[in-house]
Amino acid sequence: MDKFAQFRGDFPVFAYKSFSINETTGTIDIAFAFSIEGLADFAPSWSFPKPEGVSVKDDPVFERLAFSMGMAEAVSYWKATCSPEVRVECGELSDEQIQWWKKLWFLGLGEFFYVNGIKTDRDSFVDIVSTGKFSLPAKTSQHSLSGCLVPIGGGKDSALTLETLTQAGMKCRCYAINKRCSISATVTAAGLPETALITAKRNFDRSLIPLNQQGYLNGHTPFSSIVAFSAEITAYLNGLKYIVLSNEASANESTVSGQEVNHQYSKSFEFERDFHEYEERFLRTGIYYFSFLRPLAEFQIAKMFVSHRKYLPVFRSCNLGSKVSPDIWCGECPKCLFVALILSPFLSREELCDIFGRDMLGDSNMKEYFIELIGQSEHKPFECVGSIDEVNLAVTLAIRRMLSQGEELPLLFEEYRARGLYHPDNIDELNSECCGSFNEENLLPEEFRTILTKEMERLL
Repeated sequence: MDKFAQFRGDFPVFAYKSFSINETTGTIDIAFAFSIEGLADFAPSWSFPKPEGVSVKDDPVFERLAFSMGMAEAVSYWKATCSPEVRVECGELSDEQIQWWKKLWFLGLGEFFYVNGIKTDRDSFVDIVSTGKFSLPAKTSQHSLSGCLVPIGGGKDSALTLETLTQAGMKCRCYAINKRCSISATVTAAGLPETALITAKRNFDRSLIPLNQQGYLNGHTPFSSIVAFSAEITAYLNGLKYIVLSNEASANESTVSGQEVNHQYSKSFEFERDFHEYEERFLRTGIYYFSFLRPLAEFQIAKMFVSHRKYLPVFRSCNLGSKVSPDIWCGECPKCLFVALILSPFLSREELCDIFGRDMLGDSNMKEYFIELIGQSEHKPFECVGSIDEVNLAVTLAIRRMLSQGEELPLLFEEYRARGLYHPDNIDELNSECCGSFNEENLLPEEFRTILTKEMERLL
């Protein structure tokens, strides 16, 4: 019997037992209680800065937000045993909501299922049972909302969003989960004061780690859904109207060719649209959630980003490097390589070496990741990387520039030519087509669409 079937038989129920809200002088704290019955209890928590004069005591809207955060958090602990029943004991879910959460969990765990060899489907992988009786919440008439909340991860995408919006005169606050040097440096580079950054503290229950070490199931979860719900709480507390993400069109591409497996599912437009609709129907705060860069591909973003050179020394996009302090480029993962490749048409090899602290394009240890990124493997790396087509576009443009300037090609680019993939004949047409593209699957309000369009015209 495989682990999936065994654990489901041994631990048939996962319970979302409770959530609690506690106010202090400077924070609003939310604690959750989850249980894999017969195995373990979990108690993750969050702490949000409390603006002066704000209280959420007896606030049903905030209670809905806190409860929903728990549903987003729960999947990280449920996945250890994939219990066939999730019993929600502390809140009310309609049938429509249950189907919404099942979709998020199933598609958000696509990589987890794939890597662990789990064969299942959206209908049967879990039953979510709500013990409360659901009634549609009344629309809130809380204080008026204005301004933008821009989640900042420290990478090029959120830096570009923040720079573009602030230069256009938009009122922006920034949001981060836990402190990182690159996040603070991005806010400073944008010319904003430290007070513009709102940092929530997420306390992950590390008692899950010994279970993983004992062989219980582990893998990727839809973390960006946690970003969405926690940003919603932050915007609500601070009276901000827009949550402005920086997810791009490239996030829609499946990681595994021909399968419904997307490492970036919770960054995709499908999730963005679903969350937007969930907020309007079931959270009802009046906050508008969307991604400013959704019309663009990673290639376009890279080309626009490098024009703002003040961010080159401070931006970081490496997930491994974010786990050390100060956060770094590890220089050993597919995300680092992808960023180097997508920037390679616009920066010299020396400039790339300055950013990463090593020659990413000349590193033989990167060859396997390179093959995956250019589409010569069964799947792309399980990382937040751009589409195969735009990686090939970037590599071809970089090779052509290097050859025209009489430069020696780095090892990975020689590999590209050796595979017969270098075809520069129609590259200008592809470049023009990519830079001029504007994906109409987006939720941009008209004023933000105008800002982005003008910035594209100026930079591209």
